[in-house]
Amino acid sequence: MDRMNKGKVVNLRDKISDNEMDLSLCNLTDVPVKELAAFPKATRLDLSCNNLTTLPPEFGSLGHLVKLDLSKNQLVSLPVELGRLVSLQHLDLYNNKLTSLPTSMSQLRNLKWLDLKDNPLEPTLAKVAGDCLDEKQCKQCAFRVLQHMKVLQVEVDKERERRLLKEREQEKKKEAQQRAKEAREREARKREKAEEKERKRREYDAQRAARAVQEQKVKEEKSAEPEQAHTVVEKAVPKTKRSLLAVLLKLLLLLLLGVSAAVAICQLTDLRREEACTPLNVLFERALTWAQGQEVRVLPSRTLPEGVVFSVLI
Repeated sequence: MDRMNKGKVVNLRDKISDNEMDLSLCNLTDVPVKELAAFPKATRLDLSCNNLTTLPPEFGSLGHLVKLDLSKNQLVSLPVELGRLVSLQHLDLYNNKLTSLPTSMSQLRNLKWLDLKDNPLEPTLAKVAGDCLDEKQCKQCAFRVLQHMKVLQVEVDKERERRLLKEREQEKKKEAQQRAKEAREREARKREKAEEKERKRREYDAQRAARAVQEQKVKEEKSAEPEQAHTVVEKAVPKTKRSLLAVLLKLLLLLLLGVSAAVAICQLTDLRREEACTPLNVLFERALTWAQGQEVRVLPSRTLPEGVVFSVLI
């Protein structure tokens, strides 16, 4: 396989010898992980003396590596995925720009050799790593660093657990607050419904009371109508009777006046010899004869002067 890197074509097949892939001094700025994964028998990888500043996360897929040389590069950090290289026994990080290591290195249980010289390590890690001037010191460096990483990993795990616990507690608190809020909202809606129902009930009662008052008023008006009609009839009847009596009296008076006038005409004028006056004359004479035959009683008057009397015909 070939890979282009800053204008140069690298043939990986030409770089492999037995079980070692030698990519040192190739002026690499990144690692051809995909191409390297195609050579699982190359368990030793030399990437020293290049211009690498970081390793890609995919580098953790090279789990077949037993020895890895990254010395004399520009590495400022290592990926967490480096902990997946569980077969790794030899790791050379000499002369880079590393200040710390990922705690995932605690998973490199087969690591036996480690060189961290000439890196600006933070003081604690530098003290743990010590020197790597010979085989023994490098093996001690690997052991001490792994133990240190395990302690840090435990602390990281505890911190993660505390963070997760805190997050769960916060989540539970939020859920409790949300439930309390929902409960308050339900209570508020329940109160609103109860108040609305009470308001409607009062309106209904008021409407019923108004209808009852209106119905009572109508009943009273209906019961008062016959009495008023009876009173009107009672008042109208005497008036009608008086009117009828007045008419009869007027007619009688007119009749008397007419008869008197006819009698006077037939008695005092030359018409008394006419046939039309004969019945009236006969009637007048009979009435006069009847009146002269009646008893006459003289009643003295208490209110008039002495000697003046009234004669009443009975």
